[in-house]
Amino acid sequence: SCAGPVESKTEAAMSELVPESRQKPVVPMKPMGINANLLGYIGIDTIIEQMRKKTMKTGFDFNIMVVGQSGLGKSTLVNTLFKSQVSRKSSGWNREEKIPKTVEIKAIGHVIEEGGVKMKLTVIDTPGFGDQINNENCWEPIEKYINEQYEKFLKEEVNIARKKRIPDTRVHCCLYFISPTGHSLRPLDLEFMKHLSKVVNIIPVIAKADTMTLEEKTEFKQRVRKELEVNGIEFYPQKEFDEDLEDKTENDKIRQESMPFAVVGSDKEYQVNGKRVLGRKTPWGIIEVENLTHCEFALLRDFVIRTHLQDLKEVTHNIHYETYRAKRLNDNGGLPPMAVETEENHESNL
Repeated sequence: SCAGPVESKTEAAMSELVPESRQKPVVPMKPMGINANLLGYIGIDTIIEQMRKKTMKTGFDFNIMVVGQSGLGKSTLVNTLFKSQVSRKSSGWNREEKIPKTVEIKAIGHVIEEGGVKMKLTVIDTPGFGDQINNENCWEPIEKYINEQYEKFLKEEVNIARKKRIPDTRVHCCLYFISPTGHSLRPLDLEFMKHLSKVVNIIPVIAKADTMTLEEKTEFKQRVRKELEVNGIEFYPQKEFDEDLEDKTENDKIRQESMPFAVVGSDKEYQVNGKRVLGRKTPWGIIEVENLTHCEFALLRDFVIRTHLQDLKEVTHNIHYETYRAKRLNDNGGLPPMAVETEENHESNL
């Protein structure tokens, strides 16, 4: 007889517990503990794949600048870095080709594809830098060019009807070539890095490192590091921009051991022990460019392309460009000059 009321009570309890299909289930504000088996697989790990697909469609931009005296192998090194003819290549000495009287800026764009990933690479060359008798203020055209790219980006950004994807011509990385004297940095090297380390990511590189013995190379690297420290010159990766302990540990190792990279560039192949290698032929043997016991080219390539390329772009955008933008907007009451803006817009509309 008491079975009836118990059943009805159970049914009532069940109807209270099981909500109707139309109603939304009540989610508690602070769950005490979530059972992983209860939730199962959600799929948030596909975010990475979604981002990869998006970025693969748009492709990547990377703008690298090379600065240094003529004859230090800048073009050759950039060609070696990207394993293709991406820099201007002088085919022998040309009688008509004179040393530029002032620093010129030459930007050459290429599209490189590897494993389905497209990268629009721009190599910015600076012929004429440090080649004169009087090299006073010869970094000014370079600084002007870097700031012009920031200005171009800023103007696009503050437009009312702005592009979904602003073309990025900002210099992400500047390879500064140090002459392998074995003594110390020249005043020109120090002046250039002092002025430009605030506006661009500078990576110092000792060019043609095969002209020094191993002992000379080690001593020269230490001396260069010391001089940069004494003069308060911050090169990339800058200490103040390390985001966490892992970054700091990794970057400290690069700053204290690898920098400046002593490199040898070559775009000629030779046969060594049955293998094709990039190298330079000397009377006493072949210097293998990608062999770490011969030079640090492989370290430089891994650093610039395989581990820090994205970070170079982020530091450019979040630090150098932001600094320029804040100063520019403060100086001008919040906006770039309207006259220039309207003239340019007028021309583009026409």
